[in-house]
Order: sequence, then C-alpha cells, then structure tokens
Amino acid sequence: MFRSETKLRAWGNSVGVILPKELVKEEKLSIDDEVEVIVKKKSNPLKDAFGKLREFKAKSYKSTDEILREVDEELKSRFD
Repeated sequence: MFRSETKLRAWGNSVGVILPKELVKEEKLSIDDEVEVIVKKKSNPLKDAFGKLREFKAKSYKSTDEILREVDEELKSRFD
C-alpha cells in the first residue's frame, strides 16, 4: 500500500485526483485499472489546537492576566 498526499483538481464538472508517478509505477497501475481510494481530509494540528483555545477563551469569564495570577498564587502556595 502506498500513502500519498495530493490536492483535488477541477476536471470539467467533476473533481479529480492526480496519482504520483512513483505510485503508478510501484503498484504497476495502468489506464482503466480499478483502484480503491480512501478519502480523509487533511487537518492542521496547530490550527485545531488554537481553535480549541479560542473556544475556551470565549467561554472563560476571566482575563488572561487573572488566570495567570491565579496560577502564580497556586504555585507559590505549593512551593513556599
């Protein structure tokens, strides 16, 4: 099995996927061969993480400074 990332391309009124030459060669594919395609949209882990932080901030009623002060106080009380 060969794993590859590619972009979708417009193909008339449809959408097409270009297979890398290495894949075609390795799998000995030719025109009109039937293949199985598993589709999974690629995600950006950083964007996902920051999106979750944005949601958290929107739900939080405290400012960042207030939260940092509370964390500092908690740490001081544990280590003093």
